[in-house]
Amino acid sequence: MTIKDIIIKYSKELEEISPTPRLDVETLLQKVLGVDRLYILLNLEKTLSEDEEELFNKFINERLNNRPIAYIVGNREFMGLNFFVEEGVLIPRPDTEVLVEEVIELAKDKKTVNILDIGTGSGAITVSLAKYLENAKVTSVDISDIALKIGEKNAISNEVANRVTFIKSDLFTNLDKDVKFDIIVSNPPYIKKEVIETLDKQVKDYEPYNALEGGIDGLDFYRAITKQAKDYLKEGGILAYEVGHDQSEDVSKLMEINGYTNIYTRKDLQQIDRVVIGNVL
Repeated sequence: MTIKDIIIKYSKELEEISPTPRLDVETLLQKVLGVDRLYILLNLEKTLSEDEEELFNKFINERLNNRPIAYIVGNREFMGLNFFVEEGVLIPRPDTEVLVEEVIELAKDKKTVNILDIGTGSGAITVSLAKYLENAKVTSVDISDIALKIGEKNAISNEVANRVTFIKSDLFTNLDKDVKFDIIVSNPPYIKKEVIETLDKQVKDYEPYNALEGGIDGLDFYRAITKQAKDYLKEGGILAYEVGHDQSEDVSKLMEINGYTNIYTRKDLQQIDRVVIGNVL
């Protein structure tokens, strides 16, 4: 089959499970052929070899079974950087860029800044902050060995490993209380337990449950982090969260109850309050 034939046929087949069927097919073709998207667009009459078609068929069948495209090709772009991903780590989302951009804005004029990222995942937040804040040292904690492995791999590939420290820790458990941070940032699990089974198959069947579920009301991790973060932040330090689409008010109240000040929110591209930030006294 030619590239054009493949795009026409499988874009149609993916319409029911993907909002971007043609892009998915082109991405898989890029992976199979080892080329960029421009090559695909300029070579629509190219015929795949038998081996190339066999590999493409393997990939497209995985996609038709709802496996996320990022897990199939093994990477995802975030903040203009390339991140390795595999099953066991949450796939970076564009909404999280709002959190990273806000933290960068808050920290860019500081001479030095010591940041803690709670929940390494793929390392998207950790690595992006280290990459775009040359004045930053970032500590990144996660309870998952897979997340720490992938995070370290991404720190190396994006050339920031010398300014990032990865620690296996259940929130603050393995951190030195004598070390204080200017900023603590987190995109914790925040989906209500009862909602998990209603999620798209691409999420609930493939992405790590422990990176999604935030308890009965989705706020378990916000409660724990907000309470404990005060012991690890410098005076006037910043706590910055990504939150679910309907959680900004609840998280803001949690921060207020725990004595944080200057609490404010930032909206994502859909004009939903996606980030909540406050200062510790």
